Amino acid sequence: MSVLIVIPARYASTRYPGKPLVELTGAEGDKRTLIERSWRAACAVGGVDRVVVATDDDRIRRAAEGFGAEVVMTSEACANGTERCAEAHAALGGGYEVVVNLQGDAPLTPHWFIEDLVAGLRSAPGMGLATPVLQCDGATLNSLLADRAAGRVGGTTAVFGSDHGGLYFSKEVIPFCAETFEDEAKTPVFHHVGVYAYRPDALASYPSWPTGPLEQLEGLEQLRFLENSRRILCVEVEARGREFWELNNPEDVARIEAMMVKMGEK
Repeated sequence: MSVLIVIPARYASTRYPGKPLVELTGAEGDKRTLIERSWRAACAVGGVDRVVVATDDDRIRRAAEGFGAEVVMTSEACANGTERCAEAHAALGGGYEVVVNLQGDAPLTPHWFIEDLVAGLRSAPGMGLATPVLQCDGATLNSLLADRAAGRVGGTTAVFGSDHGGLYFSKEVIPFCAETFEDEAKTPVFHHVGVYAYRPDALASYPSWPTGPLEQLEGLEQLRFLENSRRILCVEVEARGREFWELNNPEDVARIEAMMVKMGEK
């Protein structure tokens, strides 16, 4: 199956304007922008035919072309990354069997998350969309709970059925759990990794659906699929000792830089 990775990036983020061009310092002191680090993560994935950055902003285009990325310019009217991926795929002439949306705020995404995601979609012909989930240890769960207690959105959680079909995704920590956990203990909470793999027909249909109340309330693009009775395959991935976090707020910069230093990420 031919695979295209699209990295949607916009400058005018509500919570963190200019986020794609924020510099992150790696373990050896190298400074690279968030969008470059996300592009490098995409280029490390095996079995991929093409990687592009999709944006509507010339500042991001210039930065991406400066480090060697292929850029597709998309409309300012795109409401989210999925719509931007759909437009980019169409602009490239379509034809890819799997389109991966690697959002530009996830530079710590390991290559095997995406490889396992594509393999999961391939093995489920009845699914038009797949997304990774990562079982939280106690430390990650406590970080999510601390962010919510401070009024920040620190990440998204997912609940799914026995067939791994997604039931709901939320910026709240779900399911509710009264138990407390040690840092290294496994918990019943799954962190949603903001990557998606679409079959082209599902991706092409998405922009034609109206934004539903759940998507609007949560600000989560994948809920549009659930609100239109389209199933989402949740593919459980393994951390393999790596730490994972997305850059959602300015406070996350120091957290991600500390993770990169710990893991030796340049």
